[in-house]
Amino acid sequence: MSAGEHETLERRSIFEGKILRVYLDRVRLPNGKEAEREVVLHWGAVGMVPLDEDGHVFLVRQYRHATGKDLVEIPAGKLAAGEEPLDCARRELMEEIGYSAGEWIKLAAFYTSPGFSDETLHLYLARGLRAGKADPDEDEFLEIMRMPLEDAVAMIARSEIEDSKTICGLALTSLHLQGEYGKQDV
Repeated sequence: MSAGEHETLERRSIFEGKILRVYLDRVRLPNGKEAEREVVLHWGAVGMVPLDEDGHVFLVRQYRHATGKDLVEIPAGKLAAGEEPLDCARRELMEEIGYSAGEWIKLAAFYTSPGFSDETLHLYLARGLRAGKADPDEDEFLEIMRMPLEDAVAMIARSEIEDSKTICGLALTSLHLQGEYGKQDV
């Protein structure tokens, strides 16, 4: 056992829903003591920064029930069981804003809240955009916004963008375009 590893002694299912499962784990800590950990398991998600030839990004404004307000976000969506992240990103880009992309660059993959969840979010930069027809899910009500990347980054500084995947995606896109962040074509 590593210095920080917790041995799971027992796992009890608390809740199983459409997008997540919640468990209560009894674990043995590195010091030999036992503790409980609440764990949320999630299929994962994707987010993409659609950047057009004019240097504008597409964002969506949508109401998020958990926060009780509208948030400005990059297009994003949940992975289906067994779905590849890039396939999900392609599907979600068309569904949410009605575009496909000719070039996909993986910016990052990260845990969204590792203190209690295993959700991994995959971030992409989508370029070479081609217009199609948006087809949001029936429970999605989205306002599509298009603006210069610099204006979107400035919204972060003014706390007008509060969504973590959007902050990461816009910041990494800006660094990528400045040549300060590695290119990972997919």
